[in-house]
Amino acid sequence: MGYLLRATVSNGDIRVFMVHSTDIVEKARKIHNLSPTTSAALGRLLTAGSIMGVMLKGEKDNLTITMNGGGPTGNLVVCSNSKGNVKGYISNPSIDLPLNLKGKLDVGGAVGKNGMLTVVKDMGLKEPYVGQVPIQTGEIAEDLAYYFAVSEQVPSAVVLGVLVDTDTTIKAAGGILIQMLPGANEMLGDIITFRLHEIPPLSKLIAEGKSGEDILNMLFDDMDLKIYEKIEVDYICDCSKERVEKALIALGKDELIKIKNEDKKIEMQCHFCNERYVFSEDEIEKLIECAQ
Repeated sequence: MGYLLRATVSNGDIRVFMVHSTDIVEKARKIHNLSPTTSAALGRLLTAGSIMGVMLKGEKDNLTITMNGGGPTGNLVVCSNSKGNVKGYISNPSIDLPLNLKGKLDVGGAVGKNGMLTVVKDMGLKEPYVGQVPIQTGEIAEDLAYYFAVSEQVPSAVVLGVLVDTDTTIKAAGGILIQMLPGANEMLGDIITFRLHEIPPLSKLIAEGKSGEDILNMLFDDMDLKIYEKIEVDYICDCSKERVEKALIALGKDELIKIKNEDKKIEMQCHFCNERYVFSEDEIEKLIECAQ
């Protein structure tokens, strides 16, 4: 289980979210048998998804982030709720690329940049909010900063880091989102950008044992930092046989009869946790009765 901090800086002119997501990314790695490169890719998006989830205003609100840049990873999908809990999957979890020219995991090369980043927010309204921007680098943090600037028109700095150990387990993961609120002095943005470039990589700080509070104090200790909330966040899949039943009933009576006659059973697997659900011929018959 990870945790997330909400904070403000500079008398409330800037809001900050910091998430420690090592356990979340490790859980995703185990579920999907991720390679080092896809651990970094999906791990970054899961980390960002946790932050963006807690930014939702309604308790039952949720969001889905999808990226497909035409690279070998295929689709990346992350779902989050207002408690910051996340789940996700990647189309090709075993893809692994050589390190890039900087000696780092080549997330940008794996994701690609010939496609779109899409954010769908379900806030209980008649229609969901949909924001979509072209992928800029495939490195995910830069793409989300671009999304916030263009789609939500909020100047933002996004830092995401996943450090994979030599045995392919996740050594450290985390993220920071910093947003300038209306009326904030633009010079503050320059100061924060400078400080983000001056500190060591976020994943390295977490691997060294620095807490989220330690890292925020490194960045903002002289800028009226106020941490006012700390919540637990986790990788949680909410699938169940009952939910699968509802989805099957929605197929309709005729389609269920066709499946029953041709296949005799139904096997379905959750993309997010790999849980398998099997429905026998008798169970399909009950679904047909419900679909009438």
